[in-house]
Amino acid sequence: MEDNNTQGKNLHQSLLEAGVHFGHLKKKWNPKMLPYIFTEKNGIHIIDLNRTIEGLEESAAALKSIAKSGKKIMFVATKKQAKEIVSEAAEKVNMPFVTERWLGGMLTNFSTIRKSVKKMQSIEKMLEDGTMDSVTKKERLTLTRSKDKMQKVLGGISNMGRIPSALFIVDISHEHIALAEAKRLGVTTFAMVDTNSDPSKVDFAIPSNDDATKSIAIVTQYLTAAIMEGLQERAQNKEAEEDDNDDEEMKDRGIEMNVEEDEEKGARRGGKPGGGGQARGRRKTTGTRTGGGAKK
Repeated sequence: MEDNNTQGKNLHQSLLEAGVHFGHLKKKWNPKMLPYIFTEKNGIHIIDLNRTIEGLEESAAALKSIAKSGKKIMFVATKKQAKEIVSEAAEKVNMPFVTERWLGGMLTNFSTIRKSVKKMQSIEKMLEDGTMDSVTKKERLTLTRSKDKMQKVLGGISNMGRIPSALFIVDISHEHIALAEAKRLGVTTFAMVDTNSDPSKVDFAIPSNDDATKSIAIVTQYLTAAIMEGLQERAQNKEAEEDDNDDEEMKDRGIEMNVEEDEEKGARRGGKPGGGGQARGRRKTTGTRTGGGAKK
């Protein structure tokens, strides 16, 4: 219990130092954030960090489980102060991300988005293997610019072959289109929710300052660590399963070899006595016939 309390105190202090508790001006608040507000100071709402920790722990446990199951989690943060933090975190755990511009239909019209991704990858391949050498400089320049433009927007989801199982969003008011698409498709949503937003719009709300870089960083890093744990446990389980399969295969081979050896031994034992018995039988019969002839 002491360790848990110590960890809780350390996390609380870290969140405090990162300014996670600073909300928006009172006049900009969303009444649905009332349960997450600790107090008001100088016209600014102060977020209850105990509720923030609750949101972090619940979100971390759920995200870890999703990662452990092998499903994808998309990171969404197109705000200037969040782009680099979120893209680096997503790349660290090999998850898709959108940090430039959310294209309408990125989830709800995923098949079309996927075609654009394939087109981008096709151009990249042509540039690498020398296919572009046969086209004019103007055509090459046009294709290169097209590829760069698509890479900027779609690069973070280039390896995403299907709709993700979850979205982690920084600022749901800013990313309202992404949130709406996720809700429409039943994709689980996790988000940093500031005092000016509606926490009921997401499945897992983390009441927090979604504007300050330090706040965004500490929350994102906490969740990324949980995702990493899930991925590591998945890898360990796979290794254990492979070892079990190898053991079973070796056992099966051992049983087969034992059966074959028993069959060979049985055949040898049965063949020699039988052959010897037949030979003795012949000699005995021959002797009897000869004896019979002499008597006659």
